[in-house]
Amino acid sequence: MNEISLDTDTDTDTDAVTQAAQRLLRAAAGRVPCPPVRDLIGSDDVRAAYAVQELLTARRLEAGGRIAGRKIGLTSPAVQRQLGVDQPDFGVLFADMSVEDGASVPVGELLQPKVEAEIAFVLGADLASGPLDDAQVRAAVAHAVPALEIVDSRIADWDITFGDTVADNGSSALYVLGAPVKPLAEFEPVEAVMTLKRHGETVSSGDGAACLGDPLAALAWLARTALDVGDPLRAGQVVLSGALGPMVPAAAGDAFTADITGLGSVSVRFHDASGVSDSSGEGTSA
Repeated sequence: MNEISLDTDTDTDTDAVTQAAQRLLRAAAGRVPCPPVRDLIGSDDVRAAYAVQELLTARRLEAGGRIAGRKIGLTSPAVQRQLGVDQPDFGVLFADMSVEDGASVPVGELLQPKVEAEIAFVLGADLASGPLDDAQVRAAVAHAVPALEIVDSRIADWDITFGDTVADNGSSALYVLGAPVKPLAEFEPVEAVMTLKRHGETVSSGDGAACLGDPLAALAWLARTALDVGDPLRAGQVVLSGALGPMVPAAAGDAFTADITGLGSVSVRFHDASGVSDSSGEGTSA
């Protein structure tokens, strides 16, 4: 698979990057989805898309945000083919994106949320030098945790290309870490089987191999990519390694629980201030 490189000879149109960032900021602030930003930065201009993400990250840090880790997206080969790319993408996790296991999330603070289940890794060592091969990456993991990512596109109707989702911080919103934690000596991510249930009914399923062939392979890809772009992974950071199955739309009244064999479970609920409603339906993994 190709590695992401932001160091190219192509000049990024700074006006277009700024306009794209402003469009996404307005959508987030007003909680009204906006048109895609690919009219400004293109559908597959990697450098421009990450330039928008970096600008949004800088704005959030200036406002007092604290980086807690990274998320990996586009780990499914089927979704890569759908968007015409041959690589995953990544986004930034901020501390205020963390939701307690079993908590209830107000849907009014989101735009068009969906839920996906995955394996999270908490790092016990930096991945800032060395070969960053499988052995080093595995050794750097303090433990694995069952996780739910609540993804949410600022782009109307999830009408996204690679450029749109990267610019939009990987279509990220919130994440939930389960209480069970296991070192890799006791848990093999590629062998895990995931079942995501809504109100007790299975709405998504998959396994470790659905995530770039192995969630640890996704982590290794991110470690190398983060080092290449000058912001390596650090001890204590959380890495969401990518969805193990299709993501599912969420609405007020929904309650989700994901079970990951060998690891444990994690859950989240959704509510609004004026009452609750239920919905059903499935999406494709991002």
